[in-house]
Amino acid sequence: MTGRMMIAGVGNVFLGDDGFGVEVATRLASADLPDWVRVADYGINGMHLAYDLAEGYDTTILVDASPRGGAPGTVYVMELDDSAPPAPAPASRPGELTRPTAPDEPPRGIPVLDAHGMQPDVVFSMLGILGADAGRVLVVGCEPASTDPGIGLSAPVAAAVDEAVRVVLDLVRAAGEEAKSLEDAVRRPAAGGRQLRRGG
Repeated sequence: MTGRMMIAGVGNVFLGDDGFGVEVATRLASADLPDWVRVADYGINGMHLAYDLAEGYDTTILVDASPRGGAPGTVYVMELDDSAPPAPAPASRPGELTRPTAPDEPPRGIPVLDAHGMQPDVVFSMLGILGADAGRVLVVGCEPASTDPGIGLSAPVAAAVDEAVRVVLDLVRAAGEEAKSLEDAVRRPAAGGRQLRRGG
């Protein structure tokens, strides 16, 4: 059976390109997805996301505006270590997964979660307090052109929405194929092996 996957669109639609993740989640909500995939628009509600993730997911995909220094509209895919939430190094090219080594950090106290803000690092810390985790965490991000106050995406970021949807669908498809391969391997007897007959 394929593990559960959460696709979470995050961001503030009142800050221009910061609404990228919300728009992608809206598009994905009408896509034909497997029943083990959940898509939701969390906006800036980090507390809601934390409690939903605490239900248990094997993979979490966050979709968000992600300033990495590239050209506006560039779509990135990054893999995060949810036990070390500082942002990873940018992928060397769009679509390449990276797993950074996080620097040592001093111990932190109990995080304060702003119910009206989206703070992924605090969300993951809250999950630890709840005795849960987000599983494998991927970020599908887009380089913003502007996050100044205002509603609506800039032209390059709006044009990147379709690419981000395609990237997320590819990640879902890959997860399904990987799970199917593992299931097939479990069912298939090892080469040269023989089935044991129960004695009696």
